[in-house]
Amino acid sequence: ACSPALQAARGYARPVTRKRKETPSQLDDLPPTMLKKEYANLPIMDSVDDVVKRLLSLEMASQREKMKIKTQQLVEKVRRSPNDNGSFEVQGKLKTGRILIRMFEEHLQKHPKDKKNRRQMLLAVDRRRKLLAYLRRVRWDAFENTCQQLGIQYSLPPPYTRRITKRWLAKKAFCIKVFQETQKLKAAEKLKQRKEWKARARAAREQQE
Repeated sequence: ACSPALQAARGYARPVTRKRKETPSQLDDLPPTMLKKEYANLPIMDSVDDVVKRLLSLEMASQREKMKIKTQQLVEKVRRSPNDNGSFEVQGKLKTGRILIRMFEEHLQKHPKDKKNRRQMLLAVDRRRKLLAYLRRVRWDAFENTCQQLGIQYSLPPPYTRRITKRWLAKKAFCIKVFQETQKLKAAEKLKQRKEWKARARAAREQQE
């Protein structure tokens, strides 16, 4: 048995378990009474029982069904006109990328050591940056509207500069030489395959005759 002073010291030295803050989800703004996407516009839903409405509402929906409704809301925000279904903003992966990146962020706040999830999030961010760069180059007004409606802050990539050294020049020349030799081998292999195909076709014609 240890002394009371030692017991108090041991109790004081125990690590404090901190409660993690609950991060708000991007799907929290969807009301639970909203119907699913498949049943929202059906006229028969006005005469359906409350229990059936609850079963067909978002209260009993899965995360995938909620993501569909969230995606549709983002489409309504970035549409150029009410009948727009073919623009780059509507058909592109900008709206889906925004939802996926937010989902990865929420997961990382709960599980910060998940390296696979972090890598997927960085890939999604890079993919969205490329899409935004294309939209910025092609149609500036649509780019500004998309960034404003989706809450995206676009920053220009830093200028890339490489210091030219003798080692880098030698490595580049070696890579070019290896690429040229590989192309020669591929060309020879294709020529050999073509000759074999021609010989087979000639033999097949002779047999038919």
